Amino acid sequence: MSLVQTLHSALDHPEGLWLALTTLGRDEVFIVILALYSWLVNPAGMRRLGVAFSLSYLSNTLLKYGLHTDRPFVSDPAVASAAAQAGAGGPGLPSGHAQMSATVWLGIAWQLAASGRGRPWIWALCVALTVLVSLSRLVLGVHFLADVLVGMLLGTAFAGLAAARVPWQRWGVLGWNVWVPLTALIVAAVLPGGAPREYSAGLGLLAGFWLLRREFLAPATWGARLSVAVTGLVLVFAVYFGLSAALPPAVRDAGLGRALRYALLVLMAGEGVPRLLKVWLPQTGASGETSRQR
Repeated sequence: MSLVQTLHSALDHPEGLWLALTTLGRDEVFIVILALYSWLVNPAGMRRLGVAFSLSYLSNTLLKYGLHTDRPFVSDPAVASAAAQAGAGGPGLPSGHAQMSATVWLGIAWQLAASGRGRPWIWALCVALTVLVSLSRLVLGVHFLADVLVGMLLGTAFAGLAAARVPWQRWGVLGWNVWVPLTALIVAAVLPGGAPREYSAGLGLLAGFWLLRREFLAPATWGARLSVAVTGLVLVFAVYFGLSAALPPAVRDAGLGRALRYALLVLMAGEGVPRLLKVWLPQTGASGETSRQR
């Protein structure tokens, strides 16, 4: 607690800067980053990074609600402002912001390095973003140091999984199949009514990423990249918010309803957008994709 109090007193000025940094660890931001990275930079890494992200998200949820540890402001309300506490839902250990930031940013850096496109500045940027988001949780007084360190370690492990050269397609259940997604949706359907929303969201993400098969090339020009980025994000969020508005609250907020919304969000990003925007995202086989990356 003394470290959190010291950091909060020394660095929490202006608080708006740290609130902005911590926003980079929100689910919505990761959805945008995963989509843009997959469309514009590394289509071949989309499924692996997405599955790793989903598993990291679920493991964080299981540990967080299984251990159910308090946050710093529970014992000392003065250590975190109302704005900071508003962005700190659920128990403390491990930090979701730290874990998911490490999974996504370090996963991107590792994947690019594995494909021969790693650069020192990419590593520096990804590490810096991970550290800054993690530090913001301490400065804002919403996590203990142990929460953040455990989150970063777990996230780093899942980032390694995203970049691992494992022939998933040859490993039966680890390759493309409908059984893993179907199991995830069944589990979401039988979740108790009071279960935290993160369970069903994570199961839906896993189902969606596991089903991805579309193979395409990244856009070749800046004009095409801008067109894909803007149009793709509009389509993705139109599906998500459209379903949220169209479905009755009882269906939308149920475990299966939420899981299906997240699964469809991923499928729109990974299957729908490449099909609809194939003029900028040319379809190809695995061999073509590899040659383009090299």
